[in-house]
Amino acid sequence: MSASLPSNFLLGFATASYQIEGAVDEDGRGKSIWDTYCHLEPTRTKGANGDVACDHYHRFEEDLDLLQRYGAQAYRFSISWSRVIPKGGRDDPLNEAGISFYNRLIDGLIARGITPWVTLYHWDLPQELHDRYGGWLDVQESQADFERYARVCYERFGDRVRKWITFNEPWIQSIFSSEGDSSTEPWIAGHAQIMSHARAVAAYNRDFKPRQGGQIGISLNGDFFEPWDSEDPLDAEAAERRMQFHIGWFANPIFLKQDYPACMRQQLESRLPKFTEADFALFQEAESDFYGMNYYTSQYARHRTGAPSKDDYLGSVEELQWNKQGRSAGEASGLHWLLSCPEMFRKHLTRVYKLYGKPIYITENGCPCPGEDNMMREESVKDDYRCRYFADHLDAIGRSTREDGAVVKGYFAWSLMDNLEWSDGYGPRFGVTFTDYETLERTPKNSALLLKNMVKVRCQSVQ
Repeated sequence: MSASLPSNFLLGFATASYQIEGAVDEDGRGKSIWDTYCHLEPTRTKGANGDVACDHYHRFEEDLDLLQRYGAQAYRFSISWSRVIPKGGRDDPLNEAGISFYNRLIDGLIARGITPWVTLYHWDLPQELHDRYGGWLDVQESQADFERYARVCYERFGDRVRKWITFNEPWIQSIFSSEGDSSTEPWIAGHAQIMSHARAVAAYNRDFKPRQGGQIGISLNGDFFEPWDSEDPLDAEAAERRMQFHIGWFANPIFLKQDYPACMRQQLESRLPKFTEADFALFQEAESDFYGMNYYTSQYARHRTGAPSKDDYLGSVEELQWNKQGRSAGEASGLHWLLSCPEMFRKHLTRVYKLYGKPIYITENGCPCPGEDNMMREESVKDDYRCRYFADHLDAIGRSTREDGAVVKGYFAWSLMDNLEWSDGYGPRFGVTFTDYETLERTPKNSALLLKNMVKVRCQSVQ
């Protein structure tokens, strides 16, 4: 039997601006770092770019109709910083045409009875800020510019937007944006995003929440890890250490208002930035309302011997998809790194809630089906694997809430439609809607039409 969900459980779908919008040179939008990155030679994105993507900028009404058809109660989307402030800086002019686009999008959602959930930053830093001072490698400049950008969004959209997410997966941005010294730059970039989050949340709590009445949080990614050898205490320590390097890095300062995890301090020493007393005081003002969780898969952790390398960001851990007995962590999907591991997801939910004590929203969860990147539309829409993945992960949420005491309030499927999957280009298809990249025609997959009923049935089972 399927585990039940809370009766008021929220169902939504998620996207990100650069992955779907297109229209990169229209209506005053400035370049982002991903515009630059996608056009590098040799290609880092399998020849793909977001110049057109899904053309959501021109087709958003059609996409909002899809959300309504799918029974979405909420839609999580991100705002393109450089569409609102083309050069990005706190003294740079606003782009009213870009602001108008997001106003139309928000109004279209509300007219359909769908709650907008806005992510302020989903990896697309204005290129101008990267050129000026290195972006997230300048802790002071970046947080001042981000606070101003956040304030503009609160001022222009906060009369209708009641749910805000500051950053999407700062771990990814920090680890994979290194350009020079990979032994120091990730920790600086992470520090800058933590402080930028704190500035933006404190500003909202102090100057906007009293009259707008919204909520604000952050979306953190992170796999769940179990020990490769269940009888080896060193592997048990490695599993916990890996999650501290992945999640505790951001969650400890943000939610616990503490220093970075001790295992990070021990390994990284002076390379890990220090928080000041003023920083800790700011954290007290920057109380987040919820924990946004992006989750896709789980793994096993095996400890490493010897001193870790200077550019090690895993915590001296080897990541494996099978344990000592040769047992796989889960069923294979359409990507080598993504296995379906619902039982470990349940443990992940329970662990995060017990550690950080905030209501959890699953702000991303999904998968490509095996072989889907080579499927035509007629085959892709029959996405039985994705239906099973969704059902199993919703079941894990139900068990975590009903049996383990976790508080999980909602679920956003990734993604509303097939789109640009960053460095993987247009290969993997995570969408519940098939996107024909030649015609840009959208076709609902079976999972889109079934997900509403999956949630409805589980919510109705609550006595």
